Amino acid sequence: EFQLTRGCLEVAAEANQPIGIVTKNAIVVRDLDILGPMAEKGLAHVCVSVTTRDPELARVMEPRTSIPTARSRAIRELSVAGVPTKVMVSPIIPGLNDSEMPAILQAAKEAGAISASYILLRLPLTVEPVFLEWLERTQPGRKERVLNRIRKCRGGDLSDSQFGSRMRGKGEIAEQIDQMFKVFSKKNHLDRP
Repeated sequence: EFQLTRGCLEVAAEANQPIGIVTKNAIVVRDLDILGPMAEKGLAHVCVSVTTRDPELARVMEPRTSIPTARSRAIRELSVAGVPTKVMVSPIIPGLNDSEMPAILQAAKEAGAISASYILLRLPLTVEPVFLEWLERTQPGRKERVLNRIRKCRGGDLSDSQFGSRMRGKGEIAEQIDQMFKVFSKKNHLDRP
């Protein structure tokens, strides 16, 4: 309604100011007329977060964001317009969506993404009780498995604020997730910076 993002992009384009956009919403394509020419000059890239390929899980996990097929469509449209597009498999919730990583990376490559990254679920401060309530309400049958796996990635805790480990975790499950990401990002040629 207020076109704040578009206004910011117009100023950045006029000033040749490089920008990077991180989004969960396909609406980013509405500004392709600005992003495309900026990308031609090496001034723009977009990172699209993809949490799941399952529309039902997406609906309960991220209810006010674009559905998985819309995100894939946005990646495709951005790529066709020449905008370098990265997929962020984020957040990875052990025991809930970690097994989807190979399919997410394959779909991202098919849609035209050029690189990928991931972030393990983080539960700092006030995020933890919100997540716990959501997990109990929407995933009661998976709750204990998910919490146990998160703890195994966080040294027995649900959160880790340590720089260097907070985005990836530690331990066997975190290493398995990291290895799976490396294998499938390489297989899909998404392992470049």
